[in-house]
Amino acid sequence: MLAPKIKTYFNWSSGKDSALALFYLLKDNRYAVDELITTVNSHYNRVSMHGLRKELLVAQTNALNIKASLIELPEMPSMEVYEQKMIETVSRLKTEGFTHSAFGDIFLEDLRTYRETQLAKQNLKAVFPIWKRDTKELMNEFLDLGFKTVIVCANSKYFNEDFVGTVIDRNFIDNLPDGVDPCGENGEFHTFCFDGPIFKNPIPFTLGEKVYREYKNPNTSDSICKSEPYGVWYCDLIP
Repeated sequence: MLAPKIKTYFNWSSGKDSALALFYLLKDNRYAVDELITTVNSHYNRVSMHGLRKELLVAQTNALNIKASLIELPEMPSMEVYEQKMIETVSRLKTEGFTHSAFGDIFLEDLRTYRETQLAKQNLKAVFPIWKRDTKELMNEFLDLGFKTVIVCANSKYFNEDFVGTVIDRNFIDNLPDGVDPCGENGEFHTFCFDGPIFKNPIPFTLGEKVYREYKNPNTSDSICKSEPYGVWYCDLIP
């Protein structure tokens, strides 16, 4: 008799790393991915960090044909508020039989430790399908598999407004500025994945306004959140 599959929820960002990690997890017969979880800025109705409209997120998760749930956060949540919201969600998932939580992280050790520590408090285990993979190889594999993704936001330390709204191709991978990870794993840029082998249909959109915003340090002593104030270019995608 076959062992029952491990009931798993996936922490879905809407971007390329999530898409590729989910692709591998869906191919792994040990796991059953029964729900996607995404944090959303309730003030703007957009995906946290990415700035993606909620309507496009819903269209994307519908194309994945996996149940999706939103965690609504205030505009600038403290770590305490974030963690409380996550505890509420994880508690609900536990009662529904979930035992594992999956992520698209690649090499940030502090972040992995944080996730594993928080989940262990709830007796859940973390899964990292693309952990420690070479990021340039991942990007080439992403394109080889037929995925398509567009840059929705980028750190102004490395990029100007012309960069956002670009669909990633091999030329993009080969011509990144020095110090920028090919997957943007250090937060250099984020994307919206709009087509690929895990979707039942492409998600249509048009490019909208490009805007610049500046952010201050999160008010926390947690090591994973320490950073200098920074600026971000966003490209609005219109459903």
